[in-house]
Amino acid sequence: MSTTRAVWFFILALTAIRLSLLATTDLEFDEAHYWMWSERLAPAYFSKGPTIAFVMRASTTVFGANEFGVRFFSPLLAAGTSVLLFYFTRRLFNATAALWAVVALNVTPIFNIGAFLMTIDALSVFFWLAAMFTFWLAVEKSPHFSWYWPLTGLLIGLGFLSKYTNALELVSILLVLAFAPRLRQEFKLPGLYSLLVLFALCTVPPIVWNAQHAWITLVHLRSRGSLEHGFGFHPVEVLSFLGQHFLAYSPFLFLALAWGVIGSWRRVNQQFKVLFLMWFGLPVFLFYLLLSVNKAAAPNWDGLAFLGFGLLAIYFWWERLEASVMLRLGAVVAILVGLIMSVIALDTDVVRAAGFKLERPDPSDRMRGWKTATNALEKMRNDLETKLGEKLF
Repeated sequence: MSTTRAVWFFILALTAIRLSLLATTDLEFDEAHYWMWSERLAPAYFSKGPTIAFVMRASTTVFGANEFGVRFFSPLLAAGTSVLLFYFTRRLFNATAALWAVVALNVTPIFNIGAFLMTIDALSVFFWLAAMFTFWLAVEKSPHFSWYWPLTGLLIGLGFLSKYTNALELVSILLVLAFAPRLRQEFKLPGLYSLLVLFALCTVPPIVWNAQHAWITLVHLRSRGSLEHGFGFHPVEVLSFLGQHFLAYSPFLFLALAWGVIGSWRRVNQQFKVLFLMWFGLPVFLFYLLLSVNKAAAPNWDGLAFLGFGLLAIYFWWERLEASVMLRLGAVVAILVGLIMSVIALDTDVVRAAGFKLERPDPSDRMRGWKTATNALEKMRNDLETKLGEKLF
């Protein structure tokens, strides 16, 4: 079996498994929130763009307002991201490296959760990687114009309408063009400006909506960044931010990734691939690292940075892995640990079945018990209404 066929088989099998599990838990907070938005379609919402609402509206129209209907697109977006990652990595390096990139991505706990729950992150990651790929194809043809330029702008715009952080991809693009001498001429050519125009068109709906709603999104983002009471220096928050990544990305995979990124820095001005991938990771990571000086950001907030960083780590480690049996064994252990952590993150009953007691709050509690609680509250209300003889809210 060729490597490409093996990857397609792996992705299709994994997607089938994920689809079969979608209805096994109740909706999580954010999913329920976005589903309510999907019942009331608008050009934007107080904290996000409209894409998540329109996507959920499409799936629930077909499959109904249930867990499967709400989550239907999440495994498909994970599959799409995996396919994009394979073909992009194969173009950058080779098919075998691309295969292991896809495997590593799909055993990472934070990606597995995102492939199950339908939140803005699934859309954001898909559009970020798609735009990264099309931008690479655009610069391959530089200085000649290609339709990959406006397509990249459209993909960044769709990502922005999913999660506003995706706009930082423009910063990555401008930095790549500025720091790669052969690409600086693009500032004088139409490709970059067609990209910016397409992106700008995508920003119109949330801007118009916010202008009609007292710019409430800016107030929300300020609150989410814990900036409403000023900005302070809290080193413990930075350590908390970094520490959470060891759990979210699994310890060994995150350690290898961090090592690979730091080790690649000295080559950033020597090899274009390193420069490209570094600048598609650093702006997002540094932005949230800076915010974390005040209050630790959640590990999924800077998740977009780890697409570029992950590919950079593969580039750093690949020759070393080919030369060392011990490193290859270490890579297999890292992947197995990530897989085990992913299973536990999605269903902590696995831990209980093995005889362990969870002392800390169960991370999957957010997806359980809502129907039971609703039934209990409904019974309580019915009993009170019977007793009082009137409707009760």
